[in-house]
Amino acid sequence: MTTEQVKELSDEELTSLTTAIKGRYGIDFTNYEPKSLKRGFARLIMKKQLGSVLGLWSKIMQDREFILGCIDDLTVNLTELFRNPEIWVKIQNDIIPILKNKFRLNMWHAGCSSGEEVYTMAIVLQNADLLRKTKALATDLSNSILAEAMKGEYPSYLVSKYSKSFNDYLPTAKMETFFDLSDGKAAVKDFLRKHIEFQQHNLVQDPMERKFDVVFCRNVMIYFDEALKMKVLRLFHQSLENDGFLIVGYYDMMPDASKELFQVIDAKTRIYKKISK
Repeated sequence: MTTEQVKELSDEELTSLTTAIKGRYGIDFTNYEPKSLKRGFARLIMKKQLGSVLGLWSKIMQDREFILGCIDDLTVNLTELFRNPEIWVKIQNDIIPILKNKFRLNMWHAGCSSGEEVYTMAIVLQNADLLRKTKALATDLSNSILAEAMKGEYPSYLVSKYSKSFNDYLPTAKMETFFDLSDGKAAVKDFLRKHIEFQQHNLVQDPMERKFDVVFCRNVMIYFDEALKMKVLRLFHQSLENDGFLIVGYYDMMPDASKELFQVIDAKTRIYKKISK
């Protein structure tokens, strides 16, 4: 059975599932983009061989641990080292010079997935001699994907795949400077890892008590409707220092109402700055 062969959920079925999950588990998918979420539920039905929406419903009702282990099937995690190298060049050339003047730096990678972006920024900071004064918080809804990120180990074939983007950003550097390469794996070196704290966090409903100089949230809001995007953007606005930066993904469309919260620094690389009220 393929995802296409699973009968598409109706709007009523989707509403029933998201309402049940919210009530039973406290995980709120009610404002996720419907088409993306329907595809996620279809993947879940296929992978777990549940046969239909009814089978999925029964599993959710009977097994309290089930949905907590299936977050990855509902939200596709897309990340890679130095994805879109022009973004990291822009950060290096235009944002890093501003951050250099700060006594300490705090960064939040919201929806960090398996961690490649977190470690990419660590390399950027190390290259600018700012890693030593930086603390980074990396969060995700999925505990299993966070475990991968914390481990910081990737198949060496993936690192080879990422090497072009890496070399576009640092043409004279070697991967071995930042990764221990052995046994078909590439492990992030400890000096890149020690400034990072990993934590489970639900953007939809969890508060954030800390303040940050930079918030990354790339290719996460593509799953949200306009109302939920604004809710999350208000959280980011509140969590940023007055001169803080927000960096989103190429496919994260900012609602018109966000213009009251953030000004565009660079439209091409999707870098924004908090508007202080």
